[in-house]
Amino acid sequence: MAISIRGVSKKFGDFTAVDQLNLEIGSGEFFSMLGPSGSGKTTVLRLIAGFDLPTAGTISLDGEDVTNKAPFDRNVNTVFQDYALFPHLNVIENVEYGLRVRKVGREERRARALAALEKVHLADFAERKPAQLSGGQRQRVALARAIVVEPKILLLDEPLGALDLKLRESMQIELKELQRDLGITFVFVTHDQDEALTLSDRIAIFNQGKIEQIGTPHELYEKPATEFVARFVGTANVFTAAQSQNLFGVNKKTMIRPEQIELGATGQEATVMESIYLGSSIRFILKLADTQVIAEVSASDENAKTYRRNSTVKVNMSKTDLVELD
Repeated sequence: MAISIRGVSKKFGDFTAVDQLNLEIGSGEFFSMLGPSGSGKTTVLRLIAGFDLPTAGTISLDGEDVTNKAPFDRNVNTVFQDYALFPHLNVIENVEYGLRVRKVGREERRARALAALEKVHLADFAERKPAQLSGGQRQRVALARAIVVEPKILLLDEPLGALDLKLRESMQIELKELQRDLGITFVFVTHDQDEALTLSDRIAIFNQGKIEQIGTPHELYEKPATEFVARFVGTANVFTAAQSQNLFGVNKKTMIRPEQIELGATGQEATVMESIYLGSSIRFILKLADTQVIAEVSASDENAKTYRRNSTVKVNMSKTDLVELD
């Protein structure tokens, strides 16, 4: 097990940022910690790195208790959102920095730095200064600097957050390929659900210092355990027990995803309150009895183009698609 966190809490004065957390992350896993701002995910990352020490509990890396060890005594490295590159050093000097601190010889240092730059496709930019690079290139330099020291665990604190959408999507692919190539454990912090679903082997959903649910992207999306997870991962129609009883004859809180709702010739009658064109799909806000429902259908569906605001449509929701929530 690469990381084992047992009964860890972290308090800042009277505020509990992390509350009795238990978590295990496997070797070679791409593990994401997903949650809103203030949910505790970044604090957990800092505890793993050693930047903060826990108020209670233990942290082990590769079976070694590192709870009270300094960051430089842990075989981990961290990539930050703001890159944290030295502006006065060129690219290869930035990448070499960690090796220089470890007193690695000049020739070996240069060879390993070039190899790291090759992995992130920036060997041709070795002599440039950070100011001469794009945001995506600077982020790749930060990645090269982190992996050049050959950590067993790489911690990534929202490293793509400062990039624009297209560049972020491109970097997601590169990051996943890099992790597969290196074969080391990546622990990734983000508040972007699409990013976490795209990259991760498993995801922990954080809420108020605790983990709501851990699972694969598919498990979290298809079978959320709680209302918080259902709403935070993707878009969800969440029904109270009373609404579920009225609509489905199920006296429990339930959920159904918008794409699982069919609009057509059969089903219950609903009024179209709003339609939103999303490119590949169209999202409809519907009034069904006393309940608002979101449905999403393919933009290529010719019938969908005929559903106008205030028009009436038939809604078919299958009871087999319902997920019961805690």
